Amino acid sequence: MSAGPTIFDRPLLRARRRRAERLGPATFLIERVAADLAERLSAVLRQFEHGADIGTPGDALRQALAATGKVASVAAIDLGDDEAVPLAESSLDLAVSALALQFTNDLPGVLVQIRRALKPDGLFLAALLGGDTLTELRQAFAAAESEVDGGLSPRVAPFADIRDLGALLQRAGFALPVVDSERLTVRYGSAFALMQDLRRMGATNVLTERRRVPLRRATLLRMAEIYGARFADADGRLRATFEIVFLSGWAPHQSQQQPLKPGSAKTRLADALGVQEIAAGEKTGR
Repeated sequence: MSAGPTIFDRPLLRARRRRAERLGPATFLIERVAADLAERLSAVLRQFEHGADIGTPGDALRQALAATGKVASVAAIDLGDDEAVPLAESSLDLAVSALALQFTNDLPGVLVQIRRALKPDGLFLAALLGGDTLTELRQAFAAAESEVDGGLSPRVAPFADIRDLGALLQRAGFALPVVDSERLTVRYGSAFALMQDLRRMGATNVLTERRRVPLRRATLLRMAEIYGARFADADGRLRATFEIVFLSGWAPHQSQQQPLKPGSAKTRLADALGVQEIAAGEKTGR
């Protein structure tokens, strides 16, 4: 559906996720995010009838939401390679997604589709990887490739910035949008252990502009050396950052809190603050 640049090779993403299933998936991150989203849903003071889980790999999120007792049913909805969301307009009370939307080429378009699928006063909850994710790996690869190969190649996805995501929710038509993030630090014995976990998450390089030749052994070894030198704790274990950005927004409804129209205030700000109002151009007394 995207008319813009194709950043992610989505057929390759699907193949990488199948490979992760064969290897034995690493699920600690998706399980942590699923628990966080379930906790956020539990704080909402209402029940939901029809929900959809859009694009989340595995079933951890649906299981976590079912345990809350807040939603009667949550269907798994595949986000296809064309990024079409196969949902009828105004068919959902709740839409959720975990660690999937960061790999869309047209995130604004996908958000608009989700917004249209929600009934008035329906809720959207999602989590996706933010721009600081794997910053250590990004820096180590950049330094190694500059030294060994004389140039850089795209290796870690350019995930969205938290400030941009709030604006995207508003553009998509969501009311009461909220965006916040948290950083998780996972420690590894080596850079190679981190890369193995990324394979088992189905989260290795799927950038369309990725270099198509195999990674040179010398580059890989130098990357591991730089990673260890720059990002090791005192015990020798290496830090890896995952920034999780949480999104929420509501399909507009007349019952929701509305901003006041300009000029509709009945009390002057000066009266509310208990101070004297000074007209423009007047000087205050000393």
